[in-house]
Amino acid sequence: MFVEALKRQNPALISAALSLWQQGKIAPDSWVIDVDQILENGKRLIETARLYGIELYLMTKQFGRNPWLAEKLLALGYSGIVAVDYKEARVMRRAGLPVAHQGHLVQIPCHQVADAVEQGTDVITVFTLDKAREVSAAAVKAGRIQSVLLKVYSDDDFLYPGQESGFALKVLPEIVAEIQNLPGLHLAGLTHFPCLLWDEAVGKVLPTPNLHTLIQARDQLAKSGIALEQLNAPSATSCTSLPLLAQYGVTHAEPGHALTALFRQTSRAISLNGIAMLWLSEISHHFRGDSYCYGGGYYRRGHAQHALVFTPENQKITETNLKTVDDSSIDYTLPLAGEYPVSSAVVLCFRTQILSPVAMWCWCPVFTVANQKSSVVMTVLETLWGVMARFVVLVIDSFGVGAMKDVTLVRPQDAGANTLVTS
Repeated sequence: MFVEALKRQNPALISAALSLWQQGKIAPDSWVIDVDQILENGKRLIETARLYGIELYLMTKQFGRNPWLAEKLLALGYSGIVAVDYKEARVMRRAGLPVAHQGHLVQIPCHQVADAVEQGTDVITVFTLDKAREVSAAAVKAGRIQSVLLKVYSDDDFLYPGQESGFALKVLPEIVAEIQNLPGLHLAGLTHFPCLLWDEAVGKVLPTPNLHTLIQARDQLAKSGIALEQLNAPSATSCTSLPLLAQYGVTHAEPGHALTALFRQTSRAISLNGIAMLWLSEISHHFRGDSYCYGGGYYRRGHAQHALVFTPENQKITETNLKTVDDSSIDYTLPLAGEYPVSSAVVLCFRTQILSPVAMWCWCPVFTVANQKSSVVMTVLETLWGVMARFVVLVIDSFGVGAMKDVTLVRPQDAGANTLVTS
């Protein structure tokens, strides 16, 4: 989906990925990430959000819940991390990083609620009174006041399968009354998802019915004299959509894909951010006139369409099409139109969610090599299908100038999370 934009915006990332692959430093089925570009994208998001008075929580699931990169992004001015599920929260807290928002999209399991409260989570989203009572009990025991967000919905809203949740707008007054009677809780605000979505027909991001429900809920409570500090409206957060959110009075947003620029605006060349991530594989074999590359990193909602095939013998790059992938099967290999030499490198660029596929992750900062003084740091993450992630930080002095000075300080506090740091 983004191959043409990748070629146009970040050819250096393609070259770097192919070079690392030729040296045998990265394996097929690896995501390669330009850290410099992600940080630049993150900086632009923060600057735009500040112009419109919106706070940003950092979403890390798109780039593998990686604490090393999250820490660098937080330094730009993000208000903390939004942990979409409890696994992400565990990884970030073990790394000593601030989890500012937890419980949305996935509620906190009962035996982890106390930990979330005790560690100072800014806001916790609840979908049920049962979960609110658990948070209340944990707050009372910890001797603190815990701020909560309520997720709301209306009958005509759009909810992704597997994400159906929230309090019905029509019963919100009764729910709020119950929440206000629970000790240790403070009703800080409301949230919903998705509040914005890309409209292919008009070529831009538009509000969903969900955003209108969120606004209705806010106005309903305001008429009852309840003032809220936070109106959190995630989905499709970008430099181009932040002004739209500001028009609706949104106070908080949660950028994810905007950090890597793997979203629809980029394919239409209307994004202010540059592509910062690609997927690298290798031709495994041929079958009935087509080539098959190693899979594992495929994401069925990624809209992958095109691929670049690099043949080492003649240093030639050819563009081809990704053939139809059967979403009901495991992606051991992916089909490419045409026959290309076995062991040729393959580059794709598509929307992904790191928490879903099985793949390796290579973080490659400082590809601005005008002065030939660069180094490569690769952080490899194996998701292992939901098992607690294992991180390996490798320092590769590929340009002969020494490793980045901060690498040894990257994650010493995360040694308990099966971490191995080598240099």
